[in-house]
Amino acid sequence: MNNGAADESPIKPADLRGILKYVPMFRDHVFVIALDGTIVENENFPNIVTDLAVLRSLHIKVVLVHGIGAQMRVLAEKRRAATTDFFGEGPTDADTLTLAREASALVSQQIFESLSHAGVKCAVTNAVRATEAGVIRGVDMQLTGKVEKIDSALLKSLLALDVVPLVSPLLCDREGHTLRVNSDPLAAEIAMALGASKLVYLTPYPGLTIDGEHAVNLPLEALRKILADGRRAKLEPRLLTKANGAVRALEGGVPRAHILDGRILGALLTEIFDKVGLGTMVHANDYESIRPAKKKDARAIYNITKQGVKNEALVQRTMQYIEQHIDDYFVYEIDDSVIGCARLRKYPGTRTVEIGSVYVQPFYQGKDVGRKLVEYGGLAAAKTGANKLLALTTQTYGFFHAVCGFADGTEADLPAARKAELKTNGRNSKILFKKLTPEKKKPR
Repeated sequence: MNNGAADESPIKPADLRGILKYVPMFRDHVFVIALDGTIVENENFPNIVTDLAVLRSLHIKVVLVHGIGAQMRVLAEKRRAATTDFFGEGPTDADTLTLAREASALVSQQIFESLSHAGVKCAVTNAVRATEAGVIRGVDMQLTGKVEKIDSALLKSLLALDVVPLVSPLLCDREGHTLRVNSDPLAAEIAMALGASKLVYLTPYPGLTIDGEHAVNLPLEALRKILADGRRAKLEPRLLTKANGAVRALEGGVPRAHILDGRILGALLTEIFDKVGLGTMVHANDYESIRPAKKKDARAIYNITKQGVKNEALVQRTMQYIEQHIDDYFVYEIDDSVIGCARLRKYPGTRTVEIGSVYVQPFYQGKDVGRKLVEYGGLAAAKTGANKLLALTTQTYGFFHAVCGFADGTEADLPAARKAELKTNGRNSKILFKKLTPEKKKPR
């Protein structure tokens, strides 16, 4: 990942076909976007402002929350000033708060000017009230605060007027005294209060790295465990508050939280409008689903299976064939995009069902999607009273045998119609099967 704006983004933001399909999905939704102070200073920030203008043009409501840690550090170094904490995580003494006031004014003004240049209306608001953090683990946090109350009605009224609320990490308490808060949990609290669809952290990091690997899609429960079992030390320290903010937001009903590199050209639009994305998306349990296919899925199934046909792993099926047999298919869906499929074929007069056309988009291969599709197929077949699940394959024997627990079969395991078909198609497929426990009907 480079340290400045890249020459080229992974997705072309101008690809309207890719973006416009999401417009009905996100229209009038609220996105809370948290900007690290370093991102506001980065040369790519004007491009981020342009991306924000695109979101507003698509009727997506945006709330901006900004940090000031980087700016405070620069000011402290220039003035050789002693500070107690740069990021609002530790104690804040009076001198540090004075520095924070100046840094906040500089950042807010810079964002204000950039949004004005892009024709985006904005307003700095005191819609969030703070209270003192108090004493934490024996340490007096002094002038460090935490969110006490959010005036959602005020924020929503600004959004209804097509105004972007701009929230600083300096908040006032009931008496009007200023307290320093960390912008990451602040953004999470605002996202929950507004019922936001997305919480986005724009950072100088590519996202979360777990055990040396970049996490693209991370379930909420998995992140909870990472933060709880001691592995949190393996996360970049500056991302811990964002990871905790993501957990807090999702527990509060926000469906998605994204952590991505704001230094990359088009990163924000790529993360939102591309099904693979760029950074780390933390998602609630409803993010992934396997469901029966619908007529509208026929084109996606056809496109997904084309690569398998090209590799001779699958038998070619026309669009017309898929549409005619759509009730036999089921799909694996991620964030409203079909990324895998499979088909169950019944043989009348038998208790045998065959699973076929199992294929997953290349990016998601090796991520357990295929196994989940096969397991779903087995459960669905058992519900029909089947006691045997067949799989005939030319290239994925290891997958069905080692991963899905299928046993070697012979032609004797095949229904008569399938046996005749195997002899005439010349594919010489290997035969595997798995015993099923038919689901018993409950007495009425």
